[in-house]
Amino acid sequence: EMARVFKLALAQLAVSAVKADNIAGAVKAIAQAAQHKAHVVVLPECFNCPYGTKYFPEYAEPIPGPSTDALSQAAKEHGIFVVGGSLPERDGDKLFNTSPVFDPSGALVAKHRKIHLFDIDVPGKITFKESETLTAGDTLTVFDAGVCKIGVAICYDLRFPELARLYAKQGCQVMLYPGAFNMTTGPAHWELLLRARAVDNQMYVAAVSPARDESASYVAYGHSTAVNPWGDVVAKLGPEAGLQVLDIDLDQVASIRQSIPVQTQARTDLYTLTATDKLLPK
Repeated sequence: EMARVFKLALAQLAVSAVKADNIAGAVKAIAQAAQHKAHVVVLPECFNCPYGTKYFPEYAEPIPGPSTDALSQAAKEHGIFVVGGSLPERDGDKLFNTSPVFDPSGALVAKHRKIHLFDIDVPGKITFKESETLTAGDTLTVFDAGVCKIGVAICYDLRFPELARLYAKQGCQVMLYPGAFNMTTGPAHWELLLRARAVDNQMYVAAVSPARDESASYVAYGHSTAVNPWGDVVAKLGPEAGLQVLDIDLDQVASIRQSIPVQTQARTDLYTLTATDKLLPK
C-alpha cells in the first residue's frame, strides 16, 4: 500500500544579483531537504535572480538551461522531487515566469508558466507591472508525486480562488505556490490567502518566498508557510533564509473531505465552475 504521509520541504533561499551563487544555494537546499527525508522540496519564486521587470530579460534562460540543469542534476543525485520555485524563462522572443518540476530521476515532468501577471498599483505603497516584460501562461500544472497529485502555481495566481478550485477538481491534494509577496501585501494577505485556499479546497497549501533582503529593489516578505486542509498553519519561516520540513498527511485530507463534503454538496444545478480546454493540462 502507498504511504499516506510524506515530507515536504520549504526552502526559503537568500537571492542575490549573482546567478551562480543563487543556483549553488538552491542545490545546497535540495541536498539538505533530502537529508531530512523530504519527498518533495519547493524553492522560492525567482530563485535565480532578483525580482523585478528590469532583471527578467537579463537573467532569463531557456528551459532546459544552466539553472534548470543544476536542479535536474540535484533532483537525480538526491532522489527527490524538486519544484524549482520560478525563474525567468526565455522562449523565442517571449519571457515567462516559470516553475519547472523535476522528478527523482532528474526528468522535467512539468512546467508552470505564471497565469496571472502581477500588475498592481496600491497608491503611495507599491506599483509593479510584470506585463511590461512577461507573457502570461495559460495552463494548469499538475504532477504526480507517486503519493498524490500536486498542483503548482505562482505568487499572484494565489489570489484567484477559481484557479485553486480547478486544481482541486483535477484531483490535487496539495497546492504549491512559489511566491514573493512584498512588505505591503505580505503582512496583510499572505497567510490569509493560504489559509483560505486550504479551507476552501480541503487541501494542503504551501507557499515559498525568497528570504527578505532589505537592500533589494523589491523587498520580499519571506515567511514561507504551509497550511493543512483544516486551515491550521503547520510550518512557517520568518524573514530570514532557512528550510522547514513538514508532514503531508493524505489521510487527513480524506477525512476532512469526508466529514465536511463541500466538494460533493456544491449546488451544481445552480452554479458551476468550468475550465476551458486551453487551461486543462495536456
